[in-house]
Amino acid sequence: MKKLVFATALALGSLTMGTAATPIIFHDGIMEDIFLQDYTEVATSDVPTPIIEALEADYAGAILNKAYVDDENKYKLEVSMEDGTSTELYADANGNWIEM
Repeated sequence: MKKLVFATALALGSLTMGTAATPIIFHDGIMEDIFLQDYTEVATSDVPTPIIEALEADYAGAILNKAYVDDENKYKLEVSMEDGTSTELYADANGNWIEM
C-alpha cells in the first residue's frame, strides 16, 4: 500500500512540472500552461482616464474598488456591479478590455 501511495504522489508531481514563470497543470485530461501575472496595487485615482471612461460606458453604475497594474501596463480592476455582485475586469492603458 505504501508503494501505491508513493507511486501516485510521484505521478501527480510529475504532471505539475513547469517553470516558476509558467507552471503546467494537468486536469480533466488536459495539460495547460498557467501564466502568472505579477500585479502591483495602485490607487484608483491613478487608473488612466481611458479605462475609467470605458468602465463608465460599458459597466454603467459599477464601482471601482481596487486597481492593480502589471509590468506590461495592463490593469486588473476589482469592481462591484449595480446588482451587488463583484467581478474582476482586465484592460490595457487605452481602455480596451482584455479577456482572461
